[in-house]
Amino acid sequence: MDPPPHPSQVGDASGSEASPANARASSVSAQSQDSQTAADFIRDQMQLEADAREAMPYAFDSCTNMLGPLKQSVFSCLTCNPAPEDVNAPYEAAGVCYACSIQCHGDHNLVEIFAKRNFTCDCGTTRLPATSPCVLRPNPETGKKGTVHSEEPFANSAPNVYNQNFRNRFCGCSCDYDPFQQKGTMFQCLGLGTHLTGGCGEDWYHPGCLMGLGPQWFDDAKGKKEEKEEGDDPEDPPMPPGFPNEEAFEGFFCYKCVESNPWIKRYAGTKGFLMPVFFDKESGQPNQPASIPETTEPNTECKKRKASELEVDEADPPDKRRRSSADSDCKLNRLPPAPAGRFSLFFEADFREQLCQCSECSVYLEEFPQLKEEEDIYEPPLSEDGGSENGASTHGSGSLYERGESVLKNIDRVRAIEGVMAYNMMKEKLKPLFEAFAGSGKAIGADDIKDYFAKLRGDDEAIKNAGRAAVASSSGEDQDGSGGRREQSGY
Repeated sequence: MDPPPHPSQVGDASGSEASPANARASSVSAQSQDSQTAADFIRDQMQLEADAREAMPYAFDSCTNMLGPLKQSVFSCLTCNPAPEDVNAPYEAAGVCYACSIQCHGDHNLVEIFAKRNFTCDCGTTRLPATSPCVLRPNPETGKKGTVHSEEPFANSAPNVYNQNFRNRFCGCSCDYDPFQQKGTMFQCLGLGTHLTGGCGEDWYHPGCLMGLGPQWFDDAKGKKEEKEEGDDPEDPPMPPGFPNEEAFEGFFCYKCVESNPWIKRYAGTKGFLMPVFFDKESGQPNQPASIPETTEPNTECKKRKASELEVDEADPPDKRRRSSADSDCKLNRLPPAPAGRFSLFFEADFREQLCQCSECSVYLEEFPQLKEEEDIYEPPLSEDGGSENGASTHGSGSLYERGESVLKNIDRVRAIEGVMAYNMMKEKLKPLFEAFAGSGKAIGADDIKDYFAKLRGDDEAIKNAGRAAVASSSGEDQDGSGGRREQSGY
């Protein structure tokens, strides 16, 4: 916007009207605020694409369904598969992979569940409506990508297990998660079993809910009102008293998973594990660090044994001796008794190295491979600026220019030639408009483009409006009559 004129430049106080030149300059300046040059548009577009690549850095041109069960990022589409309000009502849940969440359900209401193990993408199967096909998998009938729907799920893999997260409900409080309203941090349980076996299925928890305080414990403790004034953006609430520092642990097992696998309770407070975080305060024990009893030196006097005792030992069957040896090698049996009550168990980065590997304990570890080694989470290849090789895919995440170029390379030759001819014709039609505005220094606005195309089409109403606008404009222009016509010199 131009600065206001100095009082000395206004002239006579009785002249309330601004000069035509100033009026025209103000009009151009105001209009330019609503306009942008081609360079500005391209720069803004490139910034938007850079932001999109940062938010979605991976290529989204391949569905993971054909890869079978993976630990991967999963999304639930509530547009294609709405969840009932009643949490106890039956619900056939479904989940889609990262690529399908963008290409097949990009404008839908999605729930980001993050990583789930042993999950196969449901896009294009009977668990989702045929009106939302998978556009990334090849159609077995045509051999081309797209329109894949109504396939049988889990035809070549074990069935997925769906917990409450697919209904957009999380935590022990079964809250309906809203990322715009949610305050504070939630933590994902590593998971020891699904909800069908008493575990949680890698659910997410509020710190307050892990301690039996509820999700709004801080607001309740401070007596704050739940309703906040519009625009109020309070800071995240602190962690509940007694909750471990985030820097002190790598992950945790929730109280559900611990209760369904009581053998792991004995590790609480030992090397690699933090003290238990009790769900019920009444059942909690004093927070005294548990420790592994120190190994004492053997008593040399006990080495001397009677010959009769040795004979009895030698007479014992081999399997009994093996069991005795296994018991002595079992680290779990040497740990302190398990704390009483329900609690969550937080662990450090090296907790796997502290788990007993004896033959009996190996049975537990075999059931849960995530206890034996850290899991690999499937990630699609990083998206490249140029999309796929030779621009063959139109589903890549390159720039709009590159994707348009890809389409042009794959289009029918006749249609491509017709398109180029149409482009050249449009360029010649637009050239006078650009020359006119370039000569006047005026920025081209959206209304200018619309009016110009209306004239090209010969719209009667548009021509009449343009004529009336020209008459109104000429009344306030210079006396030489050039006015707006000078800006239209390219016609």
